[in-house]
Amino acid sequence: MTMVSQKCIWCQQRMQVSAELFTTTCTLCQTVNPVRNREPFRPQEASLTVGVTHSPVFPSFHGNKRAVLCSVSYRSQRCELKGTSNDVNCMRALLRDKFGFPNDCILVLSEDEVNAVRKPTKQNIRNAMRWLVQGTRQGDSLVFHFSGFGVQQQDKDGDEVDGYDEAICPMDYQTAGTIVDDEINDVLVRPLPRGAKLHAVIDASHSGTVLDLPFVCKMGRDGMYQWMNQSQPCAYRGTNGGLAICFSSCRDDQTSDDTSAYSVNATTGAMTYCFVQALECKPVVTYGELLSTMRAATRDVQKGILNCGPIASLLRKMLRTGFSADPQLSASEQFDAYTKPFAL
Repeated sequence: MTMVSQKCIWCQQRMQVSAELFTTTCTLCQTVNPVRNREPFRPQEASLTVGVTHSPVFPSFHGNKRAVLCSVSYRSQRCELKGTSNDVNCMRALLRDKFGFPNDCILVLSEDEVNAVRKPTKQNIRNAMRWLVQGTRQGDSLVFHFSGFGVQQQDKDGDEVDGYDEAICPMDYQTAGTIVDDEINDVLVRPLPRGAKLHAVIDASHSGTVLDLPFVCKMGRDGMYQWMNQSQPCAYRGTNGGLAICFSSCRDDQTSDDTSAYSVNATTGAMTYCFVQALECKPVVTYGELLSTMRAATRDVQKGILNCGPIASLLRKMLRTGFSADPQLSASEQFDAYTKPFAL
């Protein structure tokens, strides 16, 4: 039997596996790896690794609060984004300082990272989502944040009301493809057990229902709202008893005024900043108040009402003329948005 030596794509532990296999599971982090027939196995390598303690590059579990923060800037591409790294830094500070998330339980994927397995590639984001939900129990609080491109593409399985899947774009989307809402729901939402909760903050175009949650909060400018059931009889999109909630930067049909589907996302950073700013200014807030505050901030800048201050300055840079963005709230179940306190 021919053996090959390769490193795990996630934790970088070196493995010796049969070249006849298509995939192998890392014994350290349980990540499924494709087998690459590159290096012949040399017996002396085994003796070099005996007794070595390998340190995973992803956080170990400490407590019941975990987060994955993804920042994609598409560096050196025509559509490079600015400020996504700032989004992650703001979110990390908010989670750590205001909501008590341990720093070593916050996994950041960014193009600024030196380690290749912490780059926001399609495979790494998939692995990070699995890490986030792994071993989730009652009382756990999970957060998933993505700042980058969002797109719509033709629905192939008939489970979308509008006929389109929503998707997020990893840094290598041009070669590896996107991550569609069906997969995000399957990995992050469906396994969520009773007593556990997931909050997603998606700062991207076409992101209104990117978690495929069944209920969407339709809120008017007067703050009045109504829950709309978006579920399809052919597909269950709820949890396994837990609560999943998503804040997204705009409706599924909203994007920048550029004609390109992969144009610079004008909302990148704006919604994240509104979200963080609202919670910094008023730590005790209901979901309805939070959504209303975020929507009012983006509208005021578009109208030119906010002429000074850090939030106005930042949003003016990110909201271009002719662009309309309405932050959205969706959930796995309906609740009273103005009495339920926001809690991570």
